[in-house]
Amino acid sequence: MAHQHSPRFLKLVEDAKRRVKETTVDEIKARLDRGVTLQLVDVREESEYAKDHLPGAVHLGKGVIERDVEQRFPDTTAEIILYCGGGFRSALAADNLRKMGYANVVSMDGGVRGWRDKGFPMTKD
Repeated sequence: MAHQHSPRFLKLVEDAKRRVKETTVDEIKARLDRGVTLQLVDVREESEYAKDHLPGAVHLGKGVIERDVEQRFPDTTAEIILYCGGGFRSALAADNLRKMGYANVVSMDGGVRGWRDKGFPMTKD
C-alpha cells in the first residue's frame, strides 16, 4: 500500500520538480546495462539503504546531503543521480543541490519502488 503524503508535502515536491531534471528507472537501468558508470546516490534513511539499494549506489541521506555532498562530489558539473523510495525526497534534495551550484544533478522518478516493481536487481553492502 502506498504511503499517503500530506498535501503541503506534495505541494513542496511539485514546486521542486519544476526546477529539477528527472530521469526514469528504465533509463537508469538501460544506462547501467550499457556499462555507463553513474554516480548513484541513495537519499533515503540509513536503515532503508542498509536493507537494500541500487548496485553501486552510495548513501547520502536527505538529512545530511547538503552538508556532506561537497566532500563526496567536489565537481559541481558531474552528473549525480539521486533516488529515494518514490522520487519525492530525491526531487527535494536535487533542488537543494541545484541551489548549491550542482549543475547536473538528476532525480530518479519512481525511486526504489519503481526499480523493485520492474524486478531490477538490488544489493546490500
